[in-house]
Amino acid sequence: MAALNVSGLKKRYGDSDVVAGLSFAVEPGTCFGLLGPNGAGKTTTLRLCLGLTAPDAGDITLAGRAIPADAQVARAKVGVVPQFDNLDPDFTCAENLLVFGRYFGLKDADVRQRIPALLEFASLTSKADARIATLSGGMKRRLTLARALVADPDIVFLDEPTTGLDPQARHLIWERLKKLKSAGKTLILTTHFMDEAERLCDRLIVIDHGRKIAEGSPRELIATHIEPQVVEVFDEAAGTLPAFVDAHRQLAERVEQSGETAFFYCRDPQPLLAALAGADGLRYVHRASNLEDVFIKLTGRELRD
Repeated sequence: MAALNVSGLKKRYGDSDVVAGLSFAVEPGTCFGLLGPNGAGKTTTLRLCLGLTAPDAGDITLAGRAIPADAQVARAKVGVVPQFDNLDPDFTCAENLLVFGRYFGLKDADVRQRIPALLEFASLTSKADARIATLSGGMKRRLTLARALVADPDIVFLDEPTTGLDPQARHLIWERLKKLKSAGKTLILTTHFMDEAERLCDRLIVIDHGRKIAEGSPRELIATHIEPQVVEVFDEAAGTLPAFVDAHRQLAERVEQSGETAFFYCRDPQPLLAALAGADGLRYVHRASNLEDVFIKLTGRELRD
């Protein structure tokens, strides 16, 4: 049985189809990602799946329960890491975990017994009695993750769990999420970090304007949608790049320009690299294609508000 099954899900606000017929399934013990630009419908989809917003159409089954009819029962098996930390500033780290456990009907004694392991999981053992205002952004994010695990859920929803964190904090949270998956937890993740999705997700969907536009594992999506090699060429002498692109466009399967950078998508980059070796005023990076390249190809380079 799928941990989460969504079929024909729709939600409309005014004249806008925020979620327009989404269907997907999440297998137990896996990490499933929802990727999309700002306004694509990711957070609304999560709220629909949790029964916090009523759908206009479609069927949702979460932890074997129909949503929204049995949402309260289903959420007893679910932990949620929201997009923005909402820890109680009046309580210490340990007290935040204790109070949150009461929302699940857990006895204080049971939660107190779990708190040391939860704080250790979040690398916050020394901060048990610290007030929230004294914590760094990474510490708050790790405490929010620990709080989501108070009731030992089978499924954890994570809405952009590492936004705003420095690389060290992001890597620590990635390590913790991998541990959760190894322990058999199901993770449902939204993120704007493509490297995060590539590292963590077993399977993912890309959505835009509320519609699914691609689905598969990260490697499958890269192999299906993008050329295997990318050469990024940067203009260091104003005006040099356009002439180079015009003269060497045929050396790549596809070329995209964004500002002072040209992206050459290649199957064989060697002829292009040879041409760049003798080019003045240009700098370049040669790399393998990645999930971000797929995301940009599918959703475009224009800025979304």
